[in-house]
Amino acid sequence: MGDKKIIAVVGATGLQGGGLVRAIMNETSSGFTARALTRDVNSDKAKELSALGAEVVAADVDDVDSVKRAFAGAYGAFCVTFFWAHFSPEKEYAEAKGMAEAAKHADMKHVIWSTLEDTRQWVPLSDNRMPTLMGKYKVPHFDAKGEANRVFNDLGLSTTFLLTSFYWDNFIYFGMGPKKGQDGKLALTLPMGDKKLPGIAAEDIGKCALGIFKKGKEFFGRTVGIAGEHLTGTQMAAALTKALDREVRYNAVTPDAYRNFGFPGADDLGNMFQFKRDFEPIFCGARKLDVSRSLNPALQNFETWLAHNKGRIPLE
Repeated sequence: MGDKKIIAVVGATGLQGGGLVRAIMNETSSGFTARALTRDVNSDKAKELSALGAEVVAADVDDVDSVKRAFAGAYGAFCVTFFWAHFSPEKEYAEAKGMAEAAKHADMKHVIWSTLEDTRQWVPLSDNRMPTLMGKYKVPHFDAKGEANRVFNDLGLSTTFLLTSFYWDNFIYFGMGPKKGQDGKLALTLPMGDKKLPGIAAEDIGKCALGIFKKGKEFFGRTVGIAGEHLTGTQMAAALTKALDREVRYNAVTPDAYRNFGFPGADDLGNMFQFKRDFEPIFCGARKLDVSRSLNPALQNFETWLAHNKGRIPLE
């Protein structure tokens, strides 16, 4: 590793963390090297990162002492949580708090916290435009992350708060891609009306994060939003139609209909899309494309991402 600064990457086998580890190891001139944190150092994904030259270490975000050990001696850390593993905003907040405490313990010089808006700042619990979930949240997987921002600030860490966007990779892994209707035709179903949805290739999140680490002090204490493109459902359906060479229609449903689809987390995602729809100028405005491109000159738009990934989107 020589004199390269170590970036400890939480969730290194996930989409965000994995993208950052690859970005660091692929850019040998960046001055950084990656320490990949994972619960299972023997997993195939962990072995792939090791093969790239990353240092792979065992750590569990639910065990603060293990994170402290994994953070020791590192210059910086990329901190991320994964709500969908447990569906608990309280657990997510506790994990963020533990990572912040571990970063403080390690005297980190720069921390990136992958966060999102606390939607209750715009839609208070008393606002019945969307249902309150779990007793005290509007969009649980957003709100707990946003609430945890203050922990990093209170500890005096040099933190960059990174606001991510909808992963286009959700069309591959999360069952959100085009589906066949009863008429056999493909439709992309979203409760966004005619509003734009900021989206990004998951791997570009890691590349943007590396860009932030490279700029250092310039981004201490800043909130930075990233996206590859802002598109309406109609525009996404048109791009999918062109890439797949099959007609894909945009099926604009109401947020209430989406909340009642019945899959785990449907109510959370219905509220999330409604927030993005109802506060489009704020949500898109926080995710500027020129800033994203300045951090990651190789930033992909949706068409470019589709050219590389169209064959991976399940359509049946």
